[in-house]
Amino acid sequence: MSDPVSSFAKVTRAYVLHPDLKSAAGSRRLPEHGLAEAVSLAAALPDLEVVGGEVVRLPKIHPGHLFGTGKLDEIKQKLADLEVDLVLVDGPVSPVQQRNLEKEWGVKLLDRTGLILEIFADRARTREGVLQVELAALSYQRTRLVRAWTHLERQRGGFGFVGGPGETQIEADRRAIDEQVIRIKRQLAKVVKTRELHRAARRKVPFPIVALVGYTNAGKSTLFNRMTGADVLAKDMLFATLDPTMRGITLPSGRKVIMSDTVGFISDLPHELVAAFRATLEEVLEADLILHVRDISHPETEEQAADVGDILESLGVDEDVALIEVWNKIDALSEQTRAALLVQDARRSDVQAVSALTGEGFAALLAAIEARLSEERHDTTLELSFSQGRARAWLHEQNVVRSETQTDTGWRLDVNWTATQRARFAAL
Repeated sequence: MSDPVSSFAKVTRAYVLHPDLKSAAGSRRLPEHGLAEAVSLAAALPDLEVVGGEVVRLPKIHPGHLFGTGKLDEIKQKLADLEVDLVLVDGPVSPVQQRNLEKEWGVKLLDRTGLILEIFADRARTREGVLQVELAALSYQRTRLVRAWTHLERQRGGFGFVGGPGETQIEADRRAIDEQVIRIKRQLAKVVKTRELHRAARRKVPFPIVALVGYTNAGKSTLFNRMTGADVLAKDMLFATLDPTMRGITLPSGRKVIMSDTVGFISDLPHELVAAFRATLEEVLEADLILHVRDISHPETEEQAADVGDILESLGVDEDVALIEVWNKIDALSEQTRAALLVQDARRSDVQAVSALTGEGFAALLAAIEARLSEERHDTTLELSFSQGRARAWLHEQNVVRSETQTDTGWRLDVNWTATQRARFAAL
């Protein structure tokens, strides 16, 4: 797959549009914050300069051009005045709308899915990450194969790998895409199998796994670096970390744990990417403790936290898995807000207020991790049939079996485990 952006010799001037549909009731986001996030997304790409942006109020969606005639002309003039090369629409744009808007405005255009794909392509580092991006990009490309491409469409190429072919190439390209998808899925199956072997090996090591999750740009990687001494890319930009990174650390008590930093979550993540990165995010399912890192200084921190909760639920993360909310970036708060927040922190055992940047609150966070991992254990006797060999093997992998005897129908096992392990066993 070609590098999405480096082929551009000059900096690409971009303009961001955030459509605000009046009928979209129940949205968690204020449109102005949605625009700000879209601008941050755009800023995450190298060689891209955002020269402006606006919220566009939409009474209804125009099927052919997305926007009405008056707004089309108004935006066209702005794009000309600012010498814009690329328009980023923070929302879905159909292939027909994309073609018509590009013809009308004389610029290239990417919708939200296309933009996030570009960022993911730029960030992917591991073999699995690269393959997952390619798979998602092909799925997206296939939906853009429409007939009657204009002359501009033939010439536009694409900002990266999401450009479209000419009309005569559609069927050939569709077949080529399908063949590529099959090839990549085979390669991915091998990579995922290898990672599963690594996971199985980790399960046999009696070290708990602590997974960092959170909305993108919440400061997970900065926290991860401070805790592990690792040099994970930690920048003030969205999706700075794409591939999960795992490191071992030793807590103050001397106990060893494995820390896992994951890709940041985001609202309205394109469905192609939710499916493609499911395996990556499944690291979270292995966790003994989840640290939900929140940017507590963000104006929509509650909405972001709700989005993360939705994604964790969709991944199938059990409610019994221990979770600590890490309220990060307290250094960015006013003194008054910070004081009020620290009062809340003192009252709740499942919340730790920290600054990953300055290290404030760090000792208390490590102590909280230690306390949660030292979860009370319970003795239980289990009766398993011979057909439950997989469940028996899992118990031994978890090092919770204290004694075992064979019966006429299977095994009787005395186990000593935590509530989290019991819940996981029930899920088997």
